[in-house]
Amino acid sequence: MPEKLTPTPARLPTAERQALIVAAAIALAGRHSPDAITTGDIAREIGLTQGALFKHFASREAIWLAVMESVTGQLMARLEDAARAPADRPSASPSLDALARVFAAHIAFVMECPGVPRLIFHDLQQPADSPLKRQLGNLLQRYRQLLNQLLQNAVRNEEAPADLDLPGAVTMFIGIVQGLAMQSILSGPGADLSAEAARVFPLYLRCIRKTP
Repeated sequence: MPEKLTPTPARLPTAERQALIVAAAIALAGRHSPDAITTGDIAREIGLTQGALFKHFASREAIWLAVMESVTGQLMARLEDAARAPADRPSASPSLDALARVFAAHIAFVMECPGVPRLIFHDLQQPADSPLKRQLGNLLQRYRQLLNQLLQNAVRNEEAPADLDLPGAVTMFIGIVQGLAMQSILSGPGADLSAEAARVFPLYLRCIRKTP
């Protein structure tokens, strides 16, 4: 995400303006705590007045919900594309290769959008149920379904053992990604997770791969 979004023309279709507001909120979350970000901050990020902002979103909460809906759509589209992408050459472990591509795609997303991990961890800390937490639950459910399908394929193709604990393997995968995402927050914007990701993912594969 850029340091600051370029001010936009005064007149844009509503959908385009809403997308710019969402992008501004994500960009700000990469630099500041979500709690500290106001609607005024978001408006200034793209050269709007607060009055103009509220023509597109009824409240601050509505903006963050739109942010999470956008994140869910963007992230899952990337992960599903990575899972479907054909291998460059024939592989003895196509399902595990697909799992590796999903992992790499998610880590790339975290590095490109540092505000997203901040938002997710912030919302998960809130004790009360909310539309935001329900949207996060939807994201997690879709993510788990994708991983479960890839792991089932791995078992079916005898890339993973028949008695593999599928829910446990899904949880472990997500836990590794969450740990790296937390590391990116602690390291700050611009953190490069590539080396750490390349080190830990083979350990995960060693745990789930079928041994001769």
